[in-house]
Amino acid sequence: MADTPDKPALPPREAVALQYRDDRQGAPQVVAKGRGLIAEAIIQRAREAGVYVHESPQLVQLLMQVDLDAQIPPALYVAVAELLAWLWRLEHEAAAPR
Repeated sequence: MADTPDKPALPPREAVALQYRDDRQGAPQVVAKGRGLIAEAIIQRAREAGVYVHESPQLVQLLMQVDLDAQIPPALYVAVAELLAWLWRLEHEAAAPR
């Protein structure tokens, strides 16, 4: 699809998947990342597996700089900790009896 003056093409979507098993692992690890069709596949697989998908373009942009299979750097600990806290709240709210 070509760009038009009225509507430029959107940049390809990006996605990063993190894995964090427990505090013995150290920091969360980047286990998948990609742009375009690969990003769409990462998001689709996460949703199919029941994994929450959090959309934060700024955080994804920073995480895309981390090597595959590497742990996140200390500079991203706070941002990822906030994400993990958000996930924890979602999971516990969903499990709470109503």
